[in-house]
Amino acid sequence: MMNDQLRAIVQQMPKAELHIHIEGSLEPELIFALAERNGVALAYGSVEQLRAAYAFTDLQSFLDIYYAGASVLLQEQDFYDMTAAYLARAALDHVRHAEIFFDPQTHTARGVDIGTVIGGIARACRDSTVSATLIMCFLRHLSEDEALATLEAALPYRDQLIGVGLDSSEVGHPPEKFARVFARSKALGLHLVAHAGEEGPPAYIATALDVLHVERIDHGVRCLEDAALTRRLAREQIALTVCPLSNVKLRVFDRMEQHNLVQLLDAGLAATVNSDDPAYFGGYMNDNFIAAFDALPLGLSHAQRLARNSFSAAFLPAARKQQLLDEVDAFFAAAAV
Repeated sequence: MMNDQLRAIVQQMPKAELHIHIEGSLEPELIFALAERNGVALAYGSVEQLRAAYAFTDLQSFLDIYYAGASVLLQEQDFYDMTAAYLARAALDHVRHAEIFFDPQTHTARGVDIGTVIGGIARACRDSTVSATLIMCFLRHLSEDEALATLEAALPYRDQLIGVGLDSSEVGHPPEKFARVFARSKALGLHLVAHAGEEGPPAYIATALDVLHVERIDHGVRCLEDAALTRRLAREQIALTVCPLSNVKLRVFDRMEQHNLVQLLDAGLAATVNSDDPAYFGGYMNDNFIAAFDALPLGLSHAQRLARNSFSAAFLPAARKQQLLDEVDAFFAAAAV
Protein backbone atom coordinates (compact mmCIF):
# COMPACT_ATOMS: atom_id res chain seq x y z
CA MET A 1 0.00 0.00 0.00
CA MET A 2 1.55 3.31 -1.01
CA ASN A 3 1.90 6.19 1.42
CA ASP A 4 -0.20 9.34 1.34
CA GLN A 5 2.56 11.45 -0.20
CA LEU A 6 3.05 9.10 -3.15
CA ARG A 7 -0.72 8.80 -3.57
CA ALA A 8 -1.04 12.60 -3.85
CA ILE A 9 1.84 12.75 -6.33
CA VAL A 10 0.34 10.04 -8.54
CA GLN A 11 -3.03 11.77 -8.48
CA GLN A 12 -1.73 15.27 -9.18
CA MET A 13 1.07 14.60 -11.68
CA PRO A 14 0.40 15.71 -15.28
CA LYS A 15 -0.37 12.74 -17.50
CA ALA A 16 -1.66 11.75 -20.93
CA GLU A 17 -4.29 9.10 -21.62
CA LEU A 18 -3.61 7.12 -24.79
CA HIS A 19 -6.08 4.23 -24.45
CA ILE A 20 -9.64 5.37 -23.81
CA HIS A 21 -12.65 4.06 -25.72
CA ILE A 22 -15.08 6.93 -25.52
CA GLU A 23 -18.10 4.62 -25.70
CA GLY A 24 -16.60 2.83 -22.69
CA SER A 25 -16.83 6.03 -20.63
CA LEU A 26 -20.63 6.01 -20.87
CA GLU A 27 -21.84 5.83 -17.26
CA PRO A 28 -25.19 4.15 -16.45
CA GLU A 29 -26.71 7.48 -15.37
CA LEU A 30 -25.94 9.03 -18.77
CA ILE A 31 -27.12 5.91 -20.60
CA PHE A 32 -30.51 6.28 -18.91
CA ALA A 33 -30.66 10.03 -19.54
CA LEU A 34 -29.89 9.57 -23.24
CA ALA A 35 -32.32 6.65 -23.52
CA GLU A 36 -35.06 8.86 -22.13
CA ARG A 37 -34.11 11.78 -24.39
CA ASN A 38 -34.11 9.55 -27.48
CA GLY A 39 -37.01 7.25 -26.58
CA VAL A 40 -34.80 4.14 -26.51
CA ALA A 41 -36.09 1.18 -24.49
CA LEU A 42 -33.44 -0.44 -22.30
CA ALA A 43 -33.40 -4.03 -21.04
CA TYR A 44 -32.68 -2.76 -17.52
CA GLY A 45 -35.23 -1.19 -15.19
CA SER A 46 -32.86 1.12 -13.33
CA VAL A 47 -29.36 2.54 -13.15
CA GLU A 48 -28.65 0.06 -10.35
CA GLN A 49 -29.77 -2.92 -12.46
CA LEU A 50 -27.56 -1.81 -15.33
CA ARG A 51 -24.54 -1.27 -13.09
CA ALA A 52 -25.11 -4.71 -11.53
CA ALA A 53 -24.91 -6.20 -15.03
CA TYR A 54 -21.31 -4.99 -15.32
CA ALA A 55 -20.06 -8.42 -14.19
CA PHE A 56 -17.86 -9.71 -16.98
CA THR A 57 -16.00 -12.98 -17.25
CA ASP A 58 -14.10 -12.21 -20.45
CA LEU A 59 -13.75 -9.71 -23.27
CA GLN A 60 -16.79 -10.99 -25.18
CA SER A 61 -19.19 -10.77 -22.22
CA PHE A 62 -18.02 -7.18 -21.75
CA LEU A 63 -18.45 -6.34 -25.44
CA ASP A 64 -22.03 -7.62 -25.42
CA ILE A 65 -23.12 -5.09 -22.79
CA TYR A 66 -20.82 -2.39 -24.22
CA TYR A 67 -22.65 -2.49 -27.55
CA ALA A 68 -26.02 -2.51 -25.79
CA GLY A 69 -25.04 0.66 -23.89
CA ALA A 70 -23.98 2.37 -27.12
CA SER A 71 -27.51 1.92 -28.53
CA VAL A 72 -28.64 5.15 -26.83
CA LEU A 73 -26.21 7.26 -28.89
CA LEU A 74 -28.20 8.64 -31.82
CA GLN A 75 -27.77 12.42 -32.13
CA GLU A 76 -24.65 14.57 -32.41
CA GLN A 77 -25.45 16.02 -28.99
CA ASP A 78 -25.38 12.52 -27.46
CA PHE A 79 -21.80 12.00 -28.66
CA TYR A 80 -20.92 15.50 -27.44
CA ASP A 81 -22.39 14.88 -23.98
CA MET A 82 -20.61 11.54 -23.61
CA THR A 83 -17.24 13.01 -24.63
CA ALA A 84 -17.64 16.16 -22.56
CA ALA A 85 -18.42 14.04 -19.48
CA TYR A 86 -15.25 11.98 -19.99
CA LEU A 87 -13.05 15.04 -20.56
CA ALA A 88 -14.39 16.76 -17.44
CA ARG A 89 -13.53 13.62 -15.47
CA ALA A 90 -10.09 13.41 -17.07
CA ALA A 91 -9.35 17.02 -16.10
CA LEU A 92 -9.99 16.13 -12.45
CA ASP A 93 -7.31 13.43 -12.78
CA HIS A 94 -4.79 15.96 -14.17
CA VAL A 95 -4.91 14.46 -17.67
CA ARG A 96 -3.35 17.12 -19.87
CA HIS A 97 -3.82 15.32 -23.19
CA ALA A 98 -6.11 12.47 -24.31
CA GLU A 99 -6.11 10.49 -27.55
CA ILE A 100 -9.66 9.19 -27.77
CA PHE A 101 -10.66 5.96 -29.50
CA PHE A 102 -14.11 5.76 -31.05
CA ASP A 103 -15.89 2.95 -32.94
CA PRO A 104 -17.93 4.39 -35.83
CA GLN A 105 -19.09 0.95 -37.00
CA THR A 106 -20.92 0.44 -33.70
CA HIS A 107 -23.08 3.42 -34.65
CA THR A 108 -23.25 3.32 -38.46
CA ALA A 109 -24.61 -0.25 -38.15
CA ARG A 110 -27.57 1.32 -36.31
CA GLY A 111 -28.11 3.91 -39.03
CA VAL A 112 -26.23 6.78 -37.37
CA ASP A 113 -24.25 8.86 -39.87
CA ILE A 114 -20.47 8.84 -39.34
CA GLY A 115 -20.51 12.65 -39.52
CA THR A 116 -22.88 12.73 -36.54
CA VAL A 117 -20.47 10.56 -34.55
CA ILE A 118 -17.31 12.49 -35.41
CA GLY A 119 -19.04 15.87 -35.20
CA GLY A 120 -20.23 15.41 -31.62
CA ILE A 121 -16.99 13.93 -30.30
CA ALA A 122 -14.77 16.48 -32.06
CA ARG A 123 -16.88 19.43 -30.87
CA ALA A 124 -16.56 18.27 -27.25
CA CYS A 125 -12.79 17.99 -27.70
CA ARG A 126 -12.60 21.56 -29.02
CA ASP A 127 -14.64 22.83 -26.06
CA SER A 128 -12.52 21.05 -23.41
CA THR A 129 -9.70 22.43 -21.28
CA VAL A 130 -7.99 19.07 -21.89
CA SER A 131 -6.11 18.75 -25.19
CA ALA A 132 -7.87 15.89 -27.01
CA THR A 133 -7.58 14.23 -30.43
CA LEU A 134 -9.39 11.35 -32.17
CA ILE A 135 -8.28 7.88 -33.25
CA MET A 136 -10.89 6.01 -35.31
CA CYS A 137 -10.93 2.28 -34.56
CA PHE A 138 -11.97 -0.55 -36.84
CA LEU A 139 -13.91 -3.46 -35.30
CA ARG A 140 -11.79 -6.54 -35.90
CA HIS A 141 -14.66 -9.03 -35.64
CA LEU A 142 -16.05 -7.46 -38.84
CA SER A 143 -14.50 -7.78 -42.30
CA GLU A 144 -11.65 -5.71 -43.71
CA ASP A 145 -13.95 -4.60 -46.54
CA GLU A 146 -16.24 -3.05 -43.90
CA ALA A 147 -13.22 -1.34 -42.35
CA LEU A 148 -12.18 0.04 -45.75
CA ALA A 149 -15.72 1.34 -46.32
CA THR A 150 -15.61 3.01 -42.90
CA LEU A 151 -12.31 4.68 -43.74
CA GLU A 152 -13.69 5.99 -47.03
CA ALA A 153 -16.83 7.29 -45.27
CA ALA A 154 -14.60 9.16 -42.78
CA LEU A 155 -12.51 10.92 -45.44
CA PRO A 156 -14.64 14.10 -45.47
CA TYR A 157 -13.68 14.39 -41.77
CA ARG A 158 -10.01 13.49 -42.22
CA ASP A 159 -8.91 16.75 -40.56
CA GLN A 160 -10.67 15.68 -37.34
CA LEU A 161 -8.62 12.45 -37.04
CA ILE A 162 -5.01 11.88 -36.00
CA GLY A 163 -4.99 8.11 -36.44
CA VAL A 164 -6.68 4.76 -36.76
CA GLY A 165 -6.74 1.76 -34.46
CA LEU A 166 -7.97 -1.82 -34.24
CA ASP A 167 -10.17 -3.05 -31.38
CA SER A 168 -12.97 -5.46 -30.36
CA SER A 169 -12.59 -9.27 -30.11
CA GLU A 170 -8.91 -10.11 -30.48
CA VAL A 171 -8.86 -13.92 -30.46
CA GLY A 172 -9.34 -15.33 -33.95
CA HIS A 173 -8.91 -11.95 -35.62
CA PRO A 174 -5.17 -11.46 -36.20
CA PRO A 175 -3.80 -8.07 -37.23
CA GLU A 176 -2.87 -9.20 -40.75
CA LYS A 177 -6.59 -9.44 -41.53
CA PHE A 178 -6.47 -5.61 -41.79
CA ALA A 179 -3.26 -5.12 -43.79
CA ARG A 180 -4.90 -3.22 -46.69
CA VAL A 181 -6.89 -0.76 -44.58
CA PHE A 182 -3.83 0.06 -42.47
CA ALA A 183 -1.71 0.57 -45.61
CA ARG A 184 -4.40 2.92 -46.96
CA SER A 185 -4.54 4.79 -43.62
CA LYS A 186 -0.76 5.18 -43.57
CA ALA A 187 -0.86 6.59 -47.11
CA LEU A 188 -3.36 9.17 -45.84
CA GLY A 189 -0.84 10.29 -43.22
CA LEU A 190 -2.74 8.86 -40.24
CA HIS A 191 -0.97 7.48 -37.17
CA LEU A 192 -1.43 3.73 -36.65
CA VAL A 193 -2.12 1.79 -33.44
CA ALA A 194 -3.66 -1.63 -32.72
CA HIS A 195 -4.84 -3.75 -29.81
CA ALA A 196 -2.56 -6.78 -29.57
CA GLY A 197 -1.30 -9.18 -26.93
CA GLU A 198 -4.17 -8.75 -24.45
CA GLU A 199 -6.15 -11.95 -24.94
CA GLY A 200 -4.32 -12.71 -28.17
CA PRO A 201 -0.79 -14.18 -28.29
CA PRO A 202 2.52 -12.29 -28.49
CA ALA A 203 2.64 -13.18 -32.21
CA TYR A 204 -0.19 -10.68 -32.75
CA ILE A 205 2.07 -7.93 -31.41
CA ALA A 206 4.82 -8.83 -33.90
CA THR A 207 2.32 -8.95 -36.76
CA ALA A 208 0.83 -5.58 -35.77
CA LEU A 209 4.34 -4.13 -36.01
CA ASP A 210 5.53 -5.94 -39.15
CA VAL A 211 2.34 -6.13 -41.24
CA LEU A 212 0.28 -3.17 -40.04
CA HIS A 213 3.33 -1.00 -39.21
CA VAL A 214 1.72 0.38 -36.05
CA GLU A 215 3.51 2.97 -33.93
CA ARG A 216 2.02 1.89 -30.58
CA ILE A 217 0.65 -1.35 -29.17
CA ASP A 218 -2.58 -1.13 -27.18
CA HIS A 219 -2.35 -3.48 -24.16
CA GLY A 220 0.62 -5.66 -25.20
CA VAL A 221 0.98 -7.19 -21.73
CA ARG A 222 1.58 -10.69 -23.10
CA CYS A 223 4.80 -9.57 -24.82
CA LEU A 224 6.87 -10.92 -21.91
CA GLU A 225 6.04 -14.47 -23.06
CA ASP A 226 8.42 -13.85 -25.99
CA ALA A 227 11.90 -12.73 -24.91
CA ALA A 228 13.01 -11.66 -28.40
CA LEU A 229 9.84 -9.61 -28.88
CA THR A 230 10.32 -7.99 -25.47
CA ARG A 231 13.88 -6.99 -26.37
CA ARG A 232 12.66 -5.56 -29.67
CA LEU A 233 9.92 -3.50 -28.02
CA ALA A 234 12.48 -2.11 -25.57
CA ARG A 235 15.06 -1.41 -28.28
CA GLU A 236 12.57 0.36 -30.56
CA GLN A 237 10.75 1.99 -27.62
CA ILE A 238 7.36 0.93 -28.96
CA ALA A 239 4.89 2.24 -26.37
CA LEU A 240 2.44 -0.13 -24.70
CA THR A 241 -0.84 1.43 -23.56
CA VAL A 242 -1.47 -0.74 -20.52
CA CYS A 243 -4.87 -0.74 -18.75
CA PRO A 244 -4.46 -2.30 -15.28
CA LEU A 245 -8.08 -2.34 -14.02
CA SER A 246 -9.30 -3.61 -17.39
CA ASN A 247 -6.72 -6.41 -17.35
CA VAL A 248 -7.97 -7.62 -13.97
CA LYS A 249 -11.66 -7.16 -14.79
CA LEU A 250 -11.28 -9.24 -17.96
CA ARG A 251 -9.13 -11.87 -16.22
CA VAL A 252 -5.93 -11.24 -18.14
CA PHE A 253 -4.61 -11.25 -14.56
CA ASP A 254 -6.68 -12.69 -11.71
CA ARG A 255 -5.54 -10.07 -9.20
CA MET A 256 -3.80 -6.71 -9.47
CA GLU A 257 -0.92 -8.13 -7.40
CA GLN A 258 -0.20 -10.44 -10.36
CA HIS A 259 -0.08 -7.64 -12.95
CA ASN A 260 3.20 -7.43 -14.87
CA LEU A 261 3.49 -3.61 -15.06
CA VAL A 262 6.67 -3.63 -12.94
CA GLN A 263 8.24 -6.34 -15.10
CA LEU A 264 7.36 -4.38 -18.25
CA LEU A 265 9.10 -1.29 -16.85
CA ASP A 266 12.06 -3.35 -15.58
CA ALA A 267 12.46 -4.76 -19.10
CA GLY A 268 12.92 -1.20 -20.38
CA LEU A 269 9.57 -1.04 -22.14
CA ALA A 270 7.74 2.25 -22.75
CA ALA A 271 4.68 1.22 -20.74
CA THR A 272 1.92 3.71 -19.95
CA VAL A 273 -1.15 3.53 -17.69
CA ASN A 274 -4.63 4.13 -19.11
CA SER A 275 -8.29 3.47 -18.28
CA ASP A 276 -9.60 1.63 -21.40
CA ASP A 277 -13.37 1.54 -20.68
CA PRO A 278 -13.58 3.34 -17.32
CA ALA A 279 -17.36 3.19 -16.81
CA TYR A 280 -17.25 -0.59 -17.11
CA PHE A 281 -13.89 -1.53 -15.60
CA GLY A 282 -14.00 0.28 -12.27
CA GLY A 283 -12.18 3.52 -12.79
CA TYR A 284 -10.65 6.43 -14.66
CA MET A 285 -6.97 7.35 -14.89
CA ASN A 286 -6.20 8.00 -11.24
CA ASP A 287 -8.19 4.93 -10.19
CA ASN A 288 -5.91 2.84 -12.42
CA PHE A 289 -2.75 4.45 -11.07
CA ILE A 290 -3.85 4.04 -7.46
CA ALA A 291 -4.91 0.40 -7.93
CA ALA A 292 -1.58 -0.45 -9.55
CA PHE A 293 0.57 1.48 -7.07
CA ASP A 294 -1.32 0.03 -4.09
CA ALA A 295 -0.86 -3.56 -5.28
CA LEU A 296 2.59 -3.49 -6.87
CA PRO A 297 6.09 -2.42 -5.77
CA LEU A 298 5.94 0.88 -7.65
CA GLY A 299 7.52 4.06 -6.34
CA LEU A 300 8.25 7.70 -7.12
CA SER A 301 10.67 6.95 -9.98
CA HIS A 302 8.08 4.69 -11.61
CA ALA A 303 5.46 7.42 -11.36
CA GLN A 304 7.70 9.92 -13.10
CA ARG A 305 8.62 7.39 -15.76
CA LEU A 306 4.99 6.47 -16.44
CA ALA A 307 4.02 10.14 -16.71
CA ARG A 308 6.94 10.83 -19.07
CA ASN A 309 6.17 7.74 -21.14
CA SER A 310 2.59 8.89 -21.65
CA PHE A 311 3.70 12.17 -23.23
CA SER A 312 6.66 10.66 -25.13
CA ALA A 313 4.26 8.18 -26.77
CA ALA A 314 1.60 10.79 -27.61
CA PHE A 315 1.00 11.91 -31.19
CA LEU A 316 1.84 15.54 -30.49
CA PRO A 317 4.10 18.11 -32.19
CA ALA A 318 7.66 17.82 -30.88
CA ALA A 319 7.65 21.26 -29.24
CA ARG A 320 4.39 20.60 -27.38
CA LYS A 321 5.60 17.16 -26.32
CA GLN A 322 8.80 18.65 -24.88
CA GLN A 323 6.80 21.31 -23.07
CA LEU A 324 4.70 18.62 -21.36
CA LEU A 325 7.75 16.49 -20.53
CA ASP A 326 9.35 19.56 -18.93
CA GLU A 327 6.15 20.07 -16.97
CA VAL A 328 6.40 16.50 -15.63
CA ASP A 329 10.01 16.97 -14.61
CA ALA A 330 9.27 20.30 -12.92
CA PHE A 331 6.38 18.71 -11.03
CA PHE A 332 8.60 15.91 -9.71
CA ALA A 333 11.45 18.28 -8.88
CA ALA A 334 9.01 20.30 -6.74
CA ALA A 335 7.61 17.10 -5.18
CA ALA A 336 11.09 16.01 -4.12
CA VAL A 337 11.75 19.23 -2.16
